[in-house]
Amino acid sequence: MEALLIAVACALLSCSVKGDDWWGEYQEGIRHYSDEDLNKTFPEKTRPMRFKHPPFQCPDMTPSATVPTSVEFVKAADIKVIAALGDSVTTAVGANATTVLEIPVEFRHVSWSIGGYGTFQDVITLANIIKLFNPTLLGASPGKTIHGKGAHISETGFNLAVTGHNTFNLPDQTRELIDTLRRHEGLNFDEDWKLLTILIGMNDICDYCKDKALYSVDNFIHYMTLSLEMLMNEVPRMIVNVVQILRMHFLREVQRPTPGCRLQRSFCPCLIEPVSNSPELEEVIEINLEFQRRLEKLLHSDRFLRKDFAVVLQPFLKHADSPRLPNGNIDMTFFTHDCFHVTIKGQEELAKGLWNNMFQPEGGKMIVSSFSEPLKLICPPEEHPYIFIRPVAAKSSPSLLHSKSTSPAAVILLLFFFFFFTNISRYS
Repeated sequence: MEALLIAVACALLSCSVKGDDWWGEYQEGIRHYSDEDLNKTFPEKTRPMRFKHPPFQCPDMTPSATVPTSVEFVKAADIKVIAALGDSVTTAVGANATTVLEIPVEFRHVSWSIGGYGTFQDVITLANIIKLFNPTLLGASPGKTIHGKGAHISETGFNLAVTGHNTFNLPDQTRELIDTLRRHEGLNFDEDWKLLTILIGMNDICDYCKDKALYSVDNFIHYMTLSLEMLMNEVPRMIVNVVQILRMHFLREVQRPTPGCRLQRSFCPCLIEPVSNSPELEEVIEINLEFQRRLEKLLHSDRFLRKDFAVVLQPFLKHADSPRLPNGNIDMTFFTHDCFHVTIKGQEELAKGLWNNMFQPEGGKMIVSSFSEPLKLICPPEEHPYIFIRPVAAKSSPSLLHSKSTSPAAVILLLFFFFFFTNISRYS
């Protein structure tokens, strides 16, 4: 009830910050609603307080005997710090909201990649899974926030995602994260292994028709590259999950005659407003696919791989369709009242998909076709209990994780062969 009252106050008093497009979109979306529609409750979208998941246990949940020095040999229990960057999917906007008026509440504590509410049995998040392996994990989000209202790290943890942000905002988020990690007491910046998850780009698709230059594929890759280079150059001992963006056209099916779905058009007009089979719609769909292709091209290389740092593309969302009921209809319990964001139920499936991808090798990573059936969590393989980090291009080059300069031993060996074959040719 408290969160609802805060959200209502923000909506009525315009507690948004100047230039905040998200608040403008939200307020425009609810402007046409009746009081009855605004206060209509959707209990099927929320999580009962007494709900509990069964326990999750793996054969090996211990850390390495010594702190790993190579990014190739980091186990789940070796992760000391967790962080997240992105947009409203990661701030978990409306994830446990009861009405349309609660959409601006950011339920960060149940966010798929970093939520720290309770335990794994209360809510499945990547952070809560890792806490089973390392109970002292630092950075998980402990609380709720309100979009546009200042929040302290005691509420956000290291979830520095911002509702409504586009990819051009990512470098600013990255700078804030680096500075936050550097100055945070209780964190050994140089020695602790850190896990960061980034999911961003869907708002670029939603806004594409507003400014095709600003939200271009080239800009998406430019700002993603800039952010990853900042992290690689400044943060030791870090693994970065970059999660592939969705093919978002399925959202056009996530519509029903309920009040909240009016907000979908406000949040994603470039995808929702064009008529079927129109050139405008086809262009947005193609741009969406090009975002995916270019991100794969960027990350399927050794560009962001060094001895103590790696960026890994986790592709589980690449082909994901909307979850459906047995009768073929969209399962609306996965979507918040705005028919755009995801509920706790959806957040948990994202968390499981990401965890599974982390322990699957390149070429063998699960790509979800639909979340209609709950995903089953896997345990780290006994033969390789480490987070998989090598992209395809790095598999055949074992020297990539070491210095790029040639070692003295290699120089001597090359000189030996040079003189050996030179002498043979001289006397033959």
